[in-house]
Parts: sequence; structure tokens; C-alpha cells
Amino acid sequence: MKTKLSTLIAVAVLGLSGATFSANALADQGKMVGPVTKITLAADGKSAVAVLKDSKTGEAVSITITDDLTLDKLKDKRIQPGDEIRARFEKDGNNTSKSFKKTAGC
Repeated sequence: MKTKLSTLIAVAVLGLSGATFSANALADQGKMVGPVTKITLAADGKSAVAVLKDSKTGEAVSITITDDLTLDKLKDKRIQPGDEIRARFEKDGNNTSKSFKKTAGC
């Protein structure tokens, strides 16, 4: 009886963890390439909002940036308005950046 109960509990836990993982994996992700039109750094320096103009649709998209590497590039002007950017972001209301890189090679 104890073996059946422990097996049932283990199956239930694995089922719930699998459902949680798949819900996170299916979160909306956006990709776009386009020039930066505006960069606004937060006063505390721990975040920034960059506005990109989508090269396909011409639509302006605001992307929130929180990772330190990209923030350093924004602070020391390695990324500035006019640069073409390849961005990946979570469509979570704030469009939180996952990747924010220049497309230019040299």
C-alpha cells in the first residue's frame, strides 16, 4: 500500500512539474531587427527602455533592458540611436529583452 501511494505521489509531482515547464516554454517571444530610435536609461542605472523601429512593419516597439552587459553598452555609447539592432524579447507587457545585439559585423 505504501509503495502504491508513493508511486502515485511521484507521478503527480512529475505531472505538475511538466505542466509548469511547458507553460513557461510556450511564453510569447518576439524577434525583430531595426534601428534604435530612442534610448532612455533609468535614474538608478539598473534598467533602460529602447525604442526600435521594426524594419518589416515600420512599427515602433519599446523594449525593456535589464541585463548588465547590454546596460554597459548603452551607458558607454557602444549602442546608440541609429544603430541597427537584432532583438529577442518576452512579450510580457514590458517586452523584456533576452538578447539585444548590433547587426553590423565590423
